[in-house]
Amino acid sequence: MAEQHSFRVEGVVLRHADWGETDRLLTLYTRERGKLRAIAKGARKIRSRKAGHLEPFTRVTLQLARSHDLPIVTQADTLDAYLPIHENLVKTGQAAYIVELLDRFTYEDDTENHGIFRLLTEVLTRLEKELDPWLAIRYYEVRLLDLLGYRPHWFECANCGRDIKAEDQYFSAARGGVLCPACGRGLPGVWPISVEALKYLRHFQRSTFSEAQRARPGLEIQNEVESLLQRYITYLLERALNSPRFISQIKQ
Repeated sequence: MAEQHSFRVEGVVLRHADWGETDRLLTLYTRERGKLRAIAKGARKIRSRKAGHLEPFTRVTLQLARSHDLPIVTQADTLDAYLPIHENLVKTGQAAYIVELLDRFTYEDDTENHGIFRLLTEVLTRLEKELDPWLAIRYYEVRLLDLLGYRPHWFECANCGRDIKAEDQYFSAARGGVLCPACGRGLPGVWPISVEALKYLRHFQRSTFSEAQRARPGLEIQNEVESLLQRYITYLLERALNSPRFISQIKQ
C-alpha cells in the first residue's frame, strides 16, 4: 500500500459536524488552499487531544494526510483561540455571522486567497479586542464583497453611468449598485439610500480599517447601512443567513 502524502495548512475553523461514531467533519478556510473540508478522527472522544484545537472560530495549523476521500487531520496546533469571543454570547453570535457569510459565499476550489484569509483573521481579532463591532463587521462585509467580485457601484449610477451627486439615491441589488434619482425613481425592486449612508459605504470601500475607524455614523445611519448590506447579501445568496436572527434573539 502506497504511503499517503501529507500537507500542512494554516486555517480558521468555520464549522464542524458529527461524522460517524467518533469523528468530526471540519470546514475550514485556509491561507494556502482556500476553503476545504477534513476529517478529524476520534475528535468526539472524551480524551481526544485534537478536540480542543478544532472548535469554530479557532485559528490553527493542521497537518493533513491525503486519503481517497477527504484529507485526515493527523496533527492540530492552536495559533489563536480568540477566547473572549467564546466567553461572550453576543460576540459568539457575531463571529458565527462572520464565518457563515464566508462559508456561504465560497466553494472548495483548492485556490489560495491570502486577502480573504487575512480579512477573516483581522475581523476576528478586532472582535476579540472589543473594537467597535458594528464598524468591524460592516467593514468586513464591504471588503469581502469586493474580494469576491461583488463590489457595488457607489460612485456612479449603475444604470446610466453618470457620477452620483450629493443627494439621496436608490440602490438596486439586481444592477449591483446605486441608481441616480432619474433612473431609480418609480423602479420596482429598488431601495432608497440616503446621502449620509452612501458616504459611509464609499468610505469603507476605499479606506483602510484605521481610516474607516474615523467614521462616526449615528444609530439611524448605522441601521440603514446594515439593513442595505443585509438585503444585498440576501439577494446575492438567494437566501437569508441564520446568524443575524440568532444575534437579534440574544440582544433581546
